[in-house]
Amino acid sequence: MSGHSKWATIKHKKGAADKARAKVFNKIARLLEVAAREGGADPTSNASLRTVIMKAKAAQMTNDAIERAVKRGAGLSEGGNYESITYEGYAPGGVALLIEVLTDNRNRTSADVRNALSKLGGSMAEPGAVGWQFNRRGVILATGGDEETVMMAALEAGADDVVADEDGWRITSDPSIVYEVRDALQAAGLNIVSAESTMVSSVTIEVTDADDARKILRIMDALEDNDDVQDVFSNFDISDELMEAVGG
Repeated sequence: MSGHSKWATIKHKKGAADKARAKVFNKIARLLEVAAREGGADPTSNASLRTVIMKAKAAQMTNDAIERAVKRGAGLSEGGNYESITYEGYAPGGVALLIEVLTDNRNRTSADVRNALSKLGGSMAEPGAVGWQFNRRGVILATGGDEETVMMAALEAGADDVVADEDGWRITSDPSIVYEVRDALQAAGLNIVSAESTMVSSVTIEVTDADDARKILRIMDALEDNDDVQDVFSNFDISDELMEAVGG
């Protein structure tokens, strides 16, 4: 399983905590505001908003909270003025980082991201230095079911690929249909660990040094703990054994 997929699993487990859940909701609310502001408040004609609403519901965000965020974005109530920025960087071992943020203060967020990286052995990169290797994909992690059941449900729903590993199944699709594929897999009896529209790297860096692995996970945690950071994508591959050894 790729490094970011492992990180998605870690985030899913962490999300059970109320504090972590509240932080996730705040970040999704920003996404809803921006999507509604840029494309309108009607999800039937705003594909971006429709996708974020499905993400919000998958995270168990209430309908009232979703509606309030959409209204703020549509100008029907007071809301923030967020700017979308993507930062690029490196973690120890040459691991690539793609950091997506929504911020109302570019200078503050830039300083926060730079500090989080430098304190833990990472560094900022020039625009385009690592971004070229990432493409947006729908990624679903699931467990249960036999190969025939999973393949049939996934491919009939429009998925592109199904890969088995020691943790279960990794299904990839066009990002616009990731939640439809998730629903099809659930209907087929699979347990969904996570489903998201994410950035997937074409280059994987295997991390075998425990100190590097520890620093990478700390960088991921520090960045995602920042309210302005929407998501952090990376290309590390850390074995389950090493992940457990360093406290992942």
